[in-house]
Amino acid sequence: MTGTRPPAVTPDAYVLGVDSGGSGLRVALGRAGSDGPLSTAVCAEPVRTGAGGIDAAHLLEQLLPVAAELLERAAADGSRPGNGPAGSGPTGSGLTGDSSAQVAALAVGAAGMATLGGRLRAELPGALAAALGVRRLALAADAVTAYAGAVGQRPGAVVAGGTGMIALGTDLIEWRRADGWGHLLGDNGSGAWIGRAGLEAAMRAHDGRRGGSPALLDRLRAVFGPAEELPGLLYPRSDRPAVLASFAPEVAACAGADAIAADILRRAGVHIAEAAAAVCPKEGAEADRGCEVALTGGLFRMGEPLIGPVREELARLVPQARLTTGTGEPLTGALRIARALAADDLRLPHHPTMLSVQNTQNGSAPSGRATTTVRNGEPGSDDVPAHGAP
Repeated sequence: MTGTRPPAVTPDAYVLGVDSGGSGLRVALGRAGSDGPLSTAVCAEPVRTGAGGIDAAHLLEQLLPVAAELLERAAADGSRPGNGPAGSGPTGSGLTGDSSAQVAALAVGAAGMATLGGRLRAELPGALAAALGVRRLALAADAVTAYAGAVGQRPGAVVAGGTGMIALGTDLIEWRRADGWGHLLGDNGSGAWIGRAGLEAAMRAHDGRRGGSPALLDRLRAVFGPAEELPGLLYPRSDRPAVLASFAPEVAACAGADAIAADILRRAGVHIAEAAAAVCPKEGAEADRGCEVALTGGLFRMGEPLIGPVREELARLVPQARLTTGTGEPLTGALRIARALAADDLRLPHHPTMLSVQNTQNGSAPSGRATTTVRNGEPGSDDVPAHGAP
């Protein structure tokens, strides 16, 4: 990395992790040398996105007051970090001007970062250095923070499943991604995919066509009303993927007694396993030892009817793969990345849009960093499904 290296930080220095997604902005405050957050906060309003991309000013408008509240709460609890000289803390944000308010490292994970994050990369480094004293900053796709939350800084793969679905893997040299292309071009096996397949089976039953499911037709009527009115309810919606995904739990609920619903989950599991197999490290010692594949996101709360087919197909495609359920999530991952930055120990591959790392010194311009490539497609749309739908 070029430019002036920020001063070393002590283990009790503050770090911040931020997760910006479709359901709002979440913030976690932690210590550089300790696991887990000290406290967290939620902003219910999602950060705006416009013609210029993700609105950096709107993100700061929400983040800075929440960060101030978390820092003040931590200071009131009695401990003050030693990550800067007295009187060197930030000003201009309503924070006190001592070292207890300074943030050594901050990581932001945002949906749409790769294609829509230009303003964040241009505006956040200087603004956060001025407001919070941030010297180390990472701006990441939420697929990357999902990876860090589920796998950490080890080689492996993660499948983030919710309304959409994306698989991301790394050998710690480069990133590989599969799917995450949205409900029209991909997201196969996602909540939107399962919901759409379930609604199609219901409509087939309504028409008397082969492959229909009377059980799913009953659930369609209970959720949406008369089947013939569904197109008028669905097609004008701007949030069609979320509406489709809202029917996925109905498919899961029917799977135990309905062969059509069970087959939908089986086919979804095959799609998910294929995406995971595509991003597992293919060569070297990590591939020989076996690829850890972590499943994360609300989609996998469907349990064994979905996870079982994923496990079976993945064992066929990548016999050495080890399937796990991710113990963390994107906010945890953002905090882990911030801690690694503070310790100069970030081992995940840097990339100009997927994981951009910038250092600032007294508000100076951010410095550059060598980057890696993304395979299996351009490092473009990185939208990870909304968590919980997800």
